Amino acid sequence: MQEFVHRLWYQRHPLAYLLLPLSGLFWLISTIRRALFALKLKKQVQLSVPVIVVGNITAGGSGKTPTVIYLIELLRRHGYKPGVISRGYGVKFEGTREVKPTSLASEVGDEPAMIAARTQVPMVVGAKRVDAANALLANYDVDVIICDDGLQHYALGRNIEIAIIDGQRRLGNGWLIPAGPLREGPKRLNSVDFVIANGGEAQSGEFAMALEPDTLLPVAPQAPLQAALQDSDSVNRDNTVNYVTPKVGDKVAAMAAIGNPQRYFDTLTKLGYRVTQQQAFEDHQAFDFKELDDLAGDLPLLMTEKDAVKCREIQSKNWWYLPVNAKLSAEFDQQIIERLTKVAQNKKG
Repeated sequence: MQEFVHRLWYQRHPLAYLLLPLSGLFWLISTIRRALFALKLKKQVQLSVPVIVVGNITAGGSGKTPTVIYLIELLRRHGYKPGVISRGYGVKFEGTREVKPTSLASEVGDEPAMIAARTQVPMVVGAKRVDAANALLANYDVDVIICDDGLQHYALGRNIEIAIIDGQRRLGNGWLIPAGPLREGPKRLNSVDFVIANGGEAQSGEFAMALEPDTLLPVAPQAPLQAALQDSDSVNRDNTVNYVTPKVGDKVAAMAAIGNPQRYFDTLTKLGYRVTQQQAFEDHQAFDFKELDDLAGDLPLLMTEKDAVKCREIQSKNWWYLPVNAKLSAEFDQQIIERLTKVAQNKKG
């Protein structure tokens, strides 16, 4: 399904024209909603600390999570104490939920689980981001909040907006959902503070971001997560074989359940791995052990870090993930820190 949608949105598929009336309805509803906030007929909640929203105007992944991780590390280096809020996509629960480094993706969502595991940042998820932000402030000592996604969640007041776009696919056919990938029109990019192009060439006014691959790591969790999982019947307890980390030139199987799986497969090929079989899944899809074990066969199975946090609950010792690190310019770092410093000073009065 995901492959068909990508053809529809990014390759001018004829069916897209039939969906334009629905895109018109989507435009009407979203325009009315934005107008209600602009006219103050719907309330936007302002918080006591600066809020940075990291989002996009397209459906699907564009690199928000690596950007959030980059910002966490950047802010910490400059003396800030960031916290993160998120929707917790694909997980249903009432109210809000704290995200710990050992939290399972099935409990808080794959991206929040990944962010907390990588950074140990204070984090709360909730269907209403305002509630998540208030819970974060009530329970943690944070002085700036990063909202993972939520560019269109206007109930949450924000001080800095960062829009991420796929530098290769850009905005597709330029149409709104469902005929195209856009959540909002292209002009929305003119109102955000920073536009980051993930991959490809950054255009005028954009900051280029590259995702640099790190070293392969085992999906099999280390303590204390292993202790948290030891009573789970879903875990594959393969304690009899010690596998060697796959090397460049080795044959491997690969899978990805992200917004642009082909980018991940291309990365593995460029690194020199011999990808003999690969499988793209729907973004955020959950897995069971058998389907991935069948995909891998006797080969090492390589996946993304976001997929790995879901597979920790069903892990095998011959499954590996490739972390990536966002890289942005010193100019971007300087500009966002300067902007944040001014916002923080204004918040303090």
